[in-house]
Amino acid sequence: MLPKGFYCGGIHCGIAKDKNKNDFALFFSDSPCTVAGMFTGSLVKAAPVLIDIDRLKKYRLFQAIVANSGCANACTGKQGKRDALIVCKEVAKYLKISDTDILVASTGVIGNFLPLEKMINAVPKLVDTIKKQDELEAVKSIMTTDTYPKYISKKIKVSTGEIKIWACTKGSGMIHPNLQGLHATMLSFILTDAQLYQKQLQKVTEIAVKQSYNCISVDGDTSTNDTVLVFANGQSNTGKLNSKDLEIFQQALNEVTLKLAKMMASDGEGATRMIEIFVKNTKKHEDAEKIASTIATSPLVKTALFGSDANWGRILAALGRAGVKVNPDKIDIYIGDIITAKDGMAVKFDEKKAKKILQQKECKITIDIKAGKQWARYYTCDFSYDYVKINGSYRS
Repeated sequence: MLPKGFYCGGIHCGIAKDKNKNDFALFFSDSPCTVAGMFTGSLVKAAPVLIDIDRLKKYRLFQAIVANSGCANACTGKQGKRDALIVCKEVAKYLKISDTDILVASTGVIGNFLPLEKMINAVPKLVDTIKKQDELEAVKSIMTTDTYPKYISKKIKVSTGEIKIWACTKGSGMIHPNLQGLHATMLSFILTDAQLYQKQLQKVTEIAVKQSYNCISVDGDTSTNDTVLVFANGQSNTGKLNSKDLEIFQQALNEVTLKLAKMMASDGEGATRMIEIFVKNTKKHEDAEKIASTIATSPLVKTALFGSDANWGRILAALGRAGVKVNPDKIDIYIGDIITAKDGMAVKFDEKKAKKILQQKECKITIDIKAGKQWARYYTCDFSYDYVKINGSYRS
């Protein structure tokens, strides 16, 4: 169920070769929204990312997101930006709003131009579709190699009434978000009828993203198009949130983004299981983050996980190149609840039991640094044969 005042829909416009595949989506609020945005930290930014960053610096309120799959509109120069802006103007004409009230997002193959004529011809149908408020069709329109649509909604009670949060995401390859403030492919659109000032919304968004989207990795590659957009239109009529209500909202947003982040990690291209890398007892939180990220992105660790091989030596080796000063003679490694290495050395453990743990759809690996009290989590997946097959022929 969408929050009050929001509409969305999706159609096939001709970007995707498969005529049954949606590739053009629209998310719309019938009243202006405050918006928070976070985007890829890559120096190579797609045209829609550059447009959104520029618009969020210039304008205060927005009403729509236009998104497409099948074409990333990245590395397309001035024409890429011009094409995206033309699509915005066409959609704005049918929505009867200003074209600067629209933000854009794209995902797909890098280096291709948008099929502008096909998209423009499809705009009237797309705008008409949002009347149905079809969440599923909209989410399906931003999918690429995802195996299922990822979206959730949540209701929360605050002192002045009820607020709804609805969120969707896509991503199963080129996933290692390094999302920053106004400075995905992972795309996430979050809609809420809460009333928040832009600075409030930006702050709660950055907190939520830090503990969710920025803690997942499928393949270690940060996309040119990673985008998170959060729209708040205030139609819940709950008014300005007091500090306690803002904490409730923050917690709910954290839960929503973490659930979606885990969905992406478990739906990694060719993935057979999701793994939580938990690094604890470091001196600094940043140290735990670096170690967890390095282990989560190690090809040797991820292939061992695919084979359900309790090869703790690969974990320790990855840790050693994380750029964090630790004492390797104090490190313990657990697979599930089984200790596989103690003080940086092998211990006898039940290999069969460890293998069964690694064969589960979700499992946890814990690395105890024994140097402090800080910790961090990362969610990743295994590397399977299918990952190579999918990415070896992605353009074809």
